[in-house]
Amino acid sequence: MGNKAVVFQSSNPIFSVQTDGSIFAQGEGASLDEPVQFKLTASGPHTHVWETVVQLSLTDLPSPQQNENEVTTEEGKVVERKEKTDVFQAPPPLIMFSGSGLNSSKGLRRQKRDWVIPPINVAENSRGPFPQMLVSIRSDQDQDISIRYSITGVGADQPPNEVFNIDPVLGKMFVTKPLDREHRSSYHLRAHAVDMNGNQVENPIDLYIFVIDMNDNRPEFKNQVYNGSVDEGSKPGTYVMHLSAFDADDNTTANGMVRYRILSQTPHSPIPNMFTINSETGDIVTVAPGLDREKVSQYTIIVQATDMEGNLNFGLSNTATAIITVTDINDNPPMLTSRTFSGEVPENRVDVVVTNLTVIDADQPHSPNWNAIYRIISGDPSGHFTIRTDPVTNDGMVTVVKPVDFEMNRAFMLTVVVSNQAHLASGIQSSLQSTAGVTISVQDVNEPPYFPTNPKHIRFEEGVPAGTSLTTFSASDPDRLQMQQIIRYSKLNDPADWLSINRTNGQIITTAMLNRESVYVKNNIYEATFLATDNGSPAASGTGTLQIYLIDINDNPPVLIPRESQICERMNKNVNGVNITAADADTDPNAGPFVFELPNFPISIRRNWTISRISGDYARLGLRYQIYLEPGVYEVPVIVSDSGNPPLSNRSLIKVKVCPCDENGDCTTLGAVAAAGLGTGAIISILICIIILLSMVLLFVVWIKRREKERQTKQLLIDPEDDVRDNILKYDEEGGGEEDQDYDLSQLQQPDSLEHIISKPPGVRRVDERPIIPESQYPIRPVVPHPGDIGDFIHEGLRAADNDPTAPPYDSLLVFDYEGSGSTAGSVSSLNSSSTGDQDYDYLNDWGPRFKKLADMYGGGDDD
Repeated sequence: MGNKAVVFQSSNPIFSVQTDGSIFAQGEGASLDEPVQFKLTASGPHTHVWETVVQLSLTDLPSPQQNENEVTTEEGKVVERKEKTDVFQAPPPLIMFSGSGLNSSKGLRRQKRDWVIPPINVAENSRGPFPQMLVSIRSDQDQDISIRYSITGVGADQPPNEVFNIDPVLGKMFVTKPLDREHRSSYHLRAHAVDMNGNQVENPIDLYIFVIDMNDNRPEFKNQVYNGSVDEGSKPGTYVMHLSAFDADDNTTANGMVRYRILSQTPHSPIPNMFTINSETGDIVTVAPGLDREKVSQYTIIVQATDMEGNLNFGLSNTATAIITVTDINDNPPMLTSRTFSGEVPENRVDVVVTNLTVIDADQPHSPNWNAIYRIISGDPSGHFTIRTDPVTNDGMVTVVKPVDFEMNRAFMLTVVVSNQAHLASGIQSSLQSTAGVTISVQDVNEPPYFPTNPKHIRFEEGVPAGTSLTTFSASDPDRLQMQQIIRYSKLNDPADWLSINRTNGQIITTAMLNRESVYVKNNIYEATFLATDNGSPAASGTGTLQIYLIDINDNPPVLIPRESQICERMNKNVNGVNITAADADTDPNAGPFVFELPNFPISIRRNWTISRISGDYARLGLRYQIYLEPGVYEVPVIVSDSGNPPLSNRSLIKVKVCPCDENGDCTTLGAVAAAGLGTGAIISILICIIILLSMVLLFVVWIKRREKERQTKQLLIDPEDDVRDNILKYDEEGGGEEDQDYDLSQLQQPDSLEHIISKPPGVRRVDERPIIPESQYPIRPVVPHPGDIGDFIHEGLRAADNDPTAPPYDSLLVFDYEGSGSTAGSVSSLNSSSTGDQDYDYLNDWGPRFKKLADMYGGGDDD
């Protein structure tokens, strides 16, 4: 608080307090034998009052003139001055519990209301030494009983713990480490006083510790680079962009008050200071006119933020970069590079580019301010041309969209104006170079002849004879300004080949009779295409279509429908006959209504059958009442006449099957067969044939099955005595040797002669005999093998057997070791097992435990 606004008062007349908070002792050389307590009251503005208790233990107090050792009060708490003293040292402030008081003999009385404890201010980032004493806390009952002091709250017994502690006996409170206001700006503690038994002696008091801010943080920009934009030609004071920096220090003090300024601008065109920044808000605005994107499209500005209200001597600073892009406006009208353009175009051509109109625009390329739009304002009333913009070059392509005719217009004089997609900026006028004239010359080409009436329609009755002249189908030459050309005609498409055309005058003549009922006539119209060719250079031709409408005549008699039907053998009132009609290729009035009647001959037709009229196109054919006919197929002649003038008639036969019918009037199955002309004997014969055929198929299947069974049970070609497949033995039995079984071991020996094999007839050969070809060479076992040679020997033998083409099949006997003929040993059991001789069997000891028995038998071991 400001000392000039505070009035201090002491309750002890020995001590006086000056306006700056300094405490002096009254009287020279004053001394006290015991500590002195007195109440210090500070009255501030707005009726604020602070009270505290000061305890001094002094000897040899200086006079008021000696102000070297002053105790000052700062915001209601008493602290020791920093000056060095030679007489006495003022203790830290003493805070008394609000509920206690001194005896009246000491001059102090209990207060009726609680003390208002002023906050304790501690500067952040203090260098110590630590622990650093802040204040003393005392109860006035400590003279009678032993008091223990403690503090609670965040920073004491709650995280962060042990930032503050207190001497439990003396009541001195300390801060133990530097404080950081940006981490925590204040602490709220409670001081407690208890006796030795833990009983509360005083009511707890609240202690508020405020961390005083120091300027220890620089302003920080959120981004190092900021991007903004402003339209070219903007007036001074136009807002551009905003920059902001944050300072972690207290923003209510100068430590956190940031100010901005521009350090540099690049480039300096047109002046070095085109922009300014609001020092408090960070808004950048323009300060000068002259922004022109076509000259300078971007500015780079370095902005500095400084705290301490921008004081460069004491404040901390930081910088950021602001990039300002000058955006384009349509302040440059498009200008054609020439006042006149010209081009040529052949007549009767479309989608042809006649000429290109080039334009210059200084605005941003490929933007609405740059994109050109071309318009033809005069010279083309019929709309033969349009101007399309090239999206890459911005040129105007004059294009033909409607064919031009040299005979009608030999040249065109167009007036063209160009503009942008976007409107010109305010105050910008169009350039005179935005308008130009375009001269287009039309080139004459040889145009093909054309038929004035295309297609041409004519009407003729069908049936006109060949050689009849139908019409003259002539063409005209549009090249009136060229030398008179000769036109020749030819036929291009005549599906029925009914017509021909005169080569010189185009007269159409029939070559065959025209028939309306032909498949080439669609909807009574026959269509043919002709070609007219001139003699120009190069020659040109045009096509014309002739459509002949053929008028119908009565040239086709009607045909009876249907041609086959069935009817019951007995007619009654509940059963109808056969409905018949007719088909006529002609059209009305040469078709229906039709007249149906039975012929007079033979007489049996009218006697057995009758026709009754249903409508103009339908009639009913049936048997006369109470007339019975045998089942069968009957051909009934019917005469059908159309309504032509004169009418045409046709005698048609309808095949009617007469058959027995059920109650519903439908032919039965047997009746249908009988009606087909088959008698009972024929039907039985057919059934017998079917049964015989099935029996033959069954017998053939049985014969095939039996033959297959006989083939499977047929004996082998070889003699059973020679079949050695029955001699395959199971060798995992440990019974007696070969002598214990009566086996013919000669089967395992190589035969002495191959004559009995060679003498066999062709095609008969045992599969277990050795082929008569040179044998493969198998490896020879060494006399004294090494233990590792056994595996090699076996693998070499296996590889040789796999590659031996003379090896028998897998189901045959294999010769593993042929020892030649003439062996006197009848069996393997006759081998001499004596160990006498020169053979050394000591190597068996190296073959492992499996060969230990053999090593003991044949080796050099001790005899039992």
